[in-house]
Amino acid sequence: MTRVGHEPDVAVIGGGLVGAAIAWGLARNGARVVVLDEGDVAFRASRGNFALVWVQSKGLGMPEYAAWTKLSSDLWGQFARRLADETGLDVAFRRPGGLHLCLSEREVENRAAMLSRLHNQPAMVKYDYEMLDAAQIRARLPQVGPEVAGASYCPLDGHVNSLRLLRALHAGMQQLGATYLADHVVEKIEPRDGGFRLTTRNGEVRAGKVVLAAGNGNARLGPMVGLDVPVRPQRGQIIVTEKVAPFLDYPIVTIRQTDEGSVMIGDSVEEAGWDTTVGAGVVSAEAERAVRMIPHLARLNVVRTWAALRVMTPDGFPIYQQSVSSPGAFVATCHSGVTLAAVHALMVAPAIARGELPAEQYGAFSPRRFHVPATA
Repeated sequence: MTRVGHEPDVAVIGGGLVGAAIAWGLARNGARVVVLDEGDVAFRASRGNFALVWVQSKGLGMPEYAAWTKLSSDLWGQFARRLADETGLDVAFRRPGGLHLCLSEREVENRAAMLSRLHNQPAMVKYDYEMLDAAQIRARLPQVGPEVAGASYCPLDGHVNSLRLLRALHAGMQQLGATYLADHVVEKIEPRDGGFRLTTRNGEVRAGKVVLAAGNGNARLGPMVGLDVPVRPQRGQIIVTEKVAPFLDYPIVTIRQTDEGSVMIGDSVEEAGWDTTVGAGVVSAEAERAVRMIPHLARLNVVRTWAALRVMTPDGFPIYQQSVSSPGAFVATCHSGVTLAAVHALMVAPAIARGELPAEQYGAFSPRRFHVPATA
């Protein structure tokens, strides 16, 4: 049997950004935590994401998600400071506001209409955003190309070094006493004696509670504890350039300059199953559109491309739930692990430590929404 020194209060399955944020938050709340992870071979979105902390445009069809995203963005500053204080690692969180660039008047019109629908939803959280015309976007970001017809801007948007974030969360949770076990893919979860027995190929772990934070792996694990987790992988491809002196003052939804100087480009959405092959056609299209937006990018050398897998639910919104049939078993799954890291650490983790996900805050995120009969 795998030995962790004591029976933990909570076993977190998955050591990516979702699982690590919750594990760190649980440990900060005094829980004894073990993290069971596949390790570096995992299809980990945490290493392949675009690293935005993004609010604008999120929540059309679910205003609760817009509020949840805004809350996380508002908590991100204190979250980053706490991580830095505890680990000495600066995760390079910056919140200058973010831009969505449009390459035609039609794109500007469509963008404005979508944001209007979003903000006119009943119970929609209120926050500022602007539609910028061609002159206004050039005044704010002179590097844009002649085809840029306008943009949307939201002051709540920002970005971060997501690799350093993952490192900081792992360092922080272990400093607080959490145990991290790599090469521990969970094969079976069994409710036992008021807790859970988790079987891996390297032994068993018992814990009082269990949190499913294994990304796309939650679809397999959920039924073991009476949870419905309909998720699927969705491929996205990213381009990374050489490091250059800072020239982009704002993150753009498809282009951002990292704190280390490289530029990341990417916005593909592909239903490709578990295939993480990089496609030359997709990468070429991403690069061409990016150069139309920021012509200076044509001068930079590409040093790397990759494909990674998002974790997508049927409607694109998160799932949070405690099992009815196996109380103490929780699921947390989403495709915005960077944006939502702050609420996962500072809100979800304390709720799990208390043993509840109150319906008034989490009810909208239940997977029961996928089984509501259609009205005539």
